[in-house]
Amino acid sequence: MRHVRSWYADTAHSTPVRPMLIGDASADVCIVGGGYTGLVTAIELASKGLSVVVLEAEKVGWGASGRNGGQIVTGFNKGVGEIEGWVGKDDSRHLWDLSEEAKTMLADLVDRHGIDCDLKWGYLLAALKPRHMTGLAEHKAELEGLGYARTRMVGREEIRSMVATDAYLGGLFDEGSGQLHPLNYALGLAVAAEKLGVRIHEGSRVVRIDTSDKPLAATATGTVSAKFLVLAGNAYLGGVCPSIRGKVMPAGTYIIGTEAMEAERAAALIPSGIAVADVNFVLNYYRRSKDNRFLFGGGVSYSGFDRPDLKQSLQRTMLRYFPQLADLAIDYCWGGHVAITMNRMPHLGRVSPTTYFAQGYSGHGVALTAIAGRVIAEAIAGQAGRFDIFARVPHRAFPGPPGLKMPALVLGMLWYRLQDWL
Repeated sequence: MRHVRSWYADTAHSTPVRPMLIGDASADVCIVGGGYTGLVTAIELASKGLSVVVLEAEKVGWGASGRNGGQIVTGFNKGVGEIEGWVGKDDSRHLWDLSEEAKTMLADLVDRHGIDCDLKWGYLLAALKPRHMTGLAEHKAELEGLGYARTRMVGREEIRSMVATDAYLGGLFDEGSGQLHPLNYALGLAVAAEKLGVRIHEGSRVVRIDTSDKPLAATATGTVSAKFLVLAGNAYLGGVCPSIRGKVMPAGTYIIGTEAMEAERAAALIPSGIAVADVNFVLNYYRRSKDNRFLFGGGVSYSGFDRPDLKQSLQRTMLRYFPQLADLAIDYCWGGHVAITMNRMPHLGRVSPTTYFAQGYSGHGVALTAIAGRVIAEAIAGQAGRFDIFARVPHRAFPGPPGLKMPALVLGMLWYRLQDWL
């Protein structure tokens, strides 16, 4: 078993060989999925003295946790004002507080467990159009209304000193968002969990679950019986639990990495080394790597198929913003699936009194998986108040029969792309 080839995989820390599940095992909690959600939940549960088994179909961090853009973003995919319309003022405020706790948790996990994952704070949302500047100013005002005073607007001249492109009118700088090496973060979480006694089995795809009062997860070669199950497979959970599958859709997202540059040239692209994203609906995001490459992400696919010219397409997009990189070869091109929900809010809940799940972080999973793991662990330990705030967020299944859901999303995405182009 290997991770999908990427710059992350090629620069990942060494990891121990973790055995496949063979035979029957038992634990207080069995977690399906060895990504951020499953690993943080395992750490939180083990810290409370519970025995935990994690079943991972491939390798730790094999899915979105090891392939994503590595950007830590404040809040949710939706503004707090919109969330208030779904859950009311009090719960929307609680959710905001939980999203801030998620970032604090992430920093604490990295520090407490000595996870070497290139964590760096500072993030720029860049505006391509006047309406983007208006939207960013409104976003800043909403954040300030919540007591968040870590952002500032930047104008055209200042943004040119922050990013070596003439494409932007200005932007919003957030000192409380940031970036990390996503696969090394996942691998570090796994090591931390194992030090607490968590048993992790790789190459152990769950093919059947029992969510009754005697929960069980079965693979092709063994079973785990437990008091509780946690489903943390997100876009890669498959058909193990049909009752929650329709609430998320897998969205393909992609990244290219250039060849390494001279340090001075790389530094000139983003002098402060911050992470950057524009605010198109189909956004582009980028940063420079520790070894002086330019990592550029963008595009999205709801069709289930990757474009044959994916690398060339992303390179063309990158060169529209950074034509000075035209001489650089593209050494890496990779992608993977994240799970999105209809309302773009994380979907947490219970399948039964013994089975919990978390999925659909909709692009904000690097941070929000931390708080999801904590509130799931709290609920299993008997304190479900904060978990239930998340569970009260309403979620609808994607409309249409299975064969028509993806085409409908593709058509919807064309509309948003048209808005970006205009």
